[in-house]
Amino acid sequence: MLFKHIRRSVGRPKVAHAVVVIFLEFFAWGLLTTPMLTVLQITFPQHTFLVNGLIQGIKGFLSFMSAPLIGALSDVWGRKSFLLLTVFFTCAPIPLMRLSPWCFFALMSVSGLFAVTFSVIFAYVADITEEHERSTAYGLVSATFAASLVTSPAIGAFLSLRYGDSVVVLLATVIALADILFVLLVVPESLPDKMRLPSWGSPISWEQADPFASLRKVGKDSTVLLICVTVFLSYLPEAGQYSSFFLYLGQVINFSSEAIAGFIAMVGILSIGAQTLLLSVLMKKIGNKSTVLLGLGFQLLQLAWYGFGSEPWMMWAAGAVAALSSITFPSVSALVSRCTDPDQQGAVQGMITGIRGLCNGLGPALFGFIFFLFNVELKELSPVEQNPVTPDTEEKRVIPGPPFLFGACTVLLALLVAVFIPSQHAPAVQTCNTRVMMESAISVTENGSVPVSDEDNEPLLQDSSL
Repeated sequence: MLFKHIRRSVGRPKVAHAVVVIFLEFFAWGLLTTPMLTVLQITFPQHTFLVNGLIQGIKGFLSFMSAPLIGALSDVWGRKSFLLLTVFFTCAPIPLMRLSPWCFFALMSVSGLFAVTFSVIFAYVADITEEHERSTAYGLVSATFAASLVTSPAIGAFLSLRYGDSVVVLLATVIALADILFVLLVVPESLPDKMRLPSWGSPISWEQADPFASLRKVGKDSTVLLICVTVFLSYLPEAGQYSSFFLYLGQVINFSSEAIAGFIAMVGILSIGAQTLLLSVLMKKIGNKSTVLLGLGFQLLQLAWYGFGSEPWMMWAAGAVAALSSITFPSVSALVSRCTDPDQQGAVQGMITGIRGLCNGLGPALFGFIFFLFNVELKELSPVEQNPVTPDTEEKRVIPGPPFLFGACTVLLALLVAVFIPSQHAPAVQTCNTRVMMESAISVTENGSVPVSDEDNEPLLQDSSL
């Protein structure tokens, strides 16, 4: 009965459903930014960032392994069931933060097996949008992710200072529970009935159930492989940057806590505008591939500026460029969606999410190692304990941020790979479900009937220019 209720639709699926799910999930985790640093320092006082890197590394590796499989299975069983699964396990560690920190970090590590909501969400959006409007929808989802992280860390820090960490954890738990209930009771299934099994007890062939079959077929597509390499090379430095950049601003560039909070807010607000208004205009004017190349160009400039910049104004200017580079991921997701059959969306979006998960594990470790090689030691210290960078040390350090310069080099490689991605592409392979639908259409035509259009494919985001 539970599975039957999960599969039941409540109205028509909309992009708004995906937006709400993403916002609630990441808003809940954003609230825990300050309490989690505190718990990390108390639980692992000697090796705080080493342990944090290990946790993120395990979680990222497990996400890399599981995201394509979960996405592929959602192509057979439907999106809603796996959306509920991913949201539940992503949020499951939250209440344990105050109850048992060791259990919290252990569960957070292994939750990477199912904490791949983005892969299912992007497949959900692909099911209910037309190709020409998909980039706008992906941009809206990515902008919602940015919006949730603009406000929630500041709110969490304020509540933690005023009422204590326990209140923040309780609020995050309530929001996470609301997200789970929203998926269970409100979010309708997006995958059309003809493309999924009618019930969980229905017979299923091994070709349908084997997620590796979809991955092998997708792997034969050179265009998708080029996109995956581009994502890996561009997201690796981004993941490393997130793990250390705010400490870098405080201890090397001498940003105050208020300046760091203002920097986060500025980049977040500009990212929202870039991923909605700017992305929509660029997709119409210059096309999907050119938008990806432009986003990578912005990221290259931003990382090079971070690497060579030594003044606060340089960081603010580079932060504005970083916001412009946020158009890259939604435009890449739209591009890979266009290259994929409808019944492979989950598998391919899962591959992209899995690569990002792997980068979330490798990036922080790589950046930390490069900082170590160049004798740049970042520690979580109070403002009184922090040693400001003196003019003498500035002169000795020709490149203030060597990891960011390394990241610029990997993005340059990503840019060179992306140049070879074809602008127009038809999927190179067809899955079993696709062949069955084509054969059914041919059979209906031979019988003299005209196929009826599917109302579920009606566009939800109107584009007046097309």
